[in-house]
Amino acid sequence: MRTKTRLDQVFADAFPVPFDEKSKFVFFSDHHRGDDSLSDEFGRNKHIFNHALNYYYENDFTYVEVGDGDELWEHANFEHVRSAHAKTFDLLKSFYDSGRMLMLFGNHNMKYRKKHHVEKDLYQVFDEYQNETVELFPGIDVHEALILTHRKTGQEVFVVHGHQGDLLNDHLAGISYVLIRFLWRFMHLVGVKYAASPAKSRRKRHKVEKNYTKWNQDHDTMIICGHTHRPKFPRAGEEAYFNCGCCMHPRGINCLEILYDQIILVNWGADTKKDGSMYIKRTAVQGPEPIESFQKRPREKEDLNDEL
Repeated sequence: MRTKTRLDQVFADAFPVPFDEKSKFVFFSDHHRGDDSLSDEFGRNKHIFNHALNYYYENDFTYVEVGDGDELWEHANFEHVRSAHAKTFDLLKSFYDSGRMLMLFGNHNMKYRKKHHVEKDLYQVFDEYQNETVELFPGIDVHEALILTHRKTGQEVFVVHGHQGDLLNDHLAGISYVLIRFLWRFMHLVGVKYAASPAKSRRKRHKVEKNYTKWNQDHDTMIICGHTHRPKFPRAGEEAYFNCGCCMHPRGINCLEILYDQIILVNWGADTKKDGSMYIKRTAVQGPEPIESFQKRPREKEDLNDEL
């Protein structure tokens, strides 16, 4: 009941985003960008991620960050994160400046639900090379959830990080923050993983997936999440719970694409050619599948251009 109540509330307040058959979105989650130290698990994949960003920018995608982009439980000072991954933030700024970036907060960057934290960290940053304050994402809004609504069919896609309803990572997030900030942060350096994370616990991961799948059954609304770090792509006709995976897996990064009314689960990873040279490879793991395949009860709606 806890998860259902939270998701109902978040769904009702979700930020509306219209789309159509020409739209292109890429959904990444759980980067956990850190300070580039030994505990920064994004560091191993940052070059793969930056290459993928270039691809999506050049191909006119809208970038959607589905929460936990920055690891602000372990590294409370965002400036340390931004400095460690300056190239990544330069690429993200290109999306933002072109009006093609949407950002959600997750449990590890939950501070961004407060506008004053967003203004302090994300509007502008100090550039050490230029020795002056420069704009990063001026005026950005960081949302808890999005509701994508198709202009012609009315089909809805609910996008949310996935920690909502989780006892330790939502209702008791303050306790989890203290544990990670002052205990697990240092244990992480020697390889100890945070036990309350669904990414590290199969039992918790299945519980989250079960709860969100149940919400999807009740609402017949396609849902895209992160949080568990496990990519999920259902078969057509199954409950439409999708998961982006994460950007910190040893074998590369995963994401979801929606383009031309189809959805695809994609992996980006390092590969080798016959001559031994390495390159970064994009692989469609599952899909493409028409998004309309994941709506069991067709809706008859007029064109929503005027409404949205």
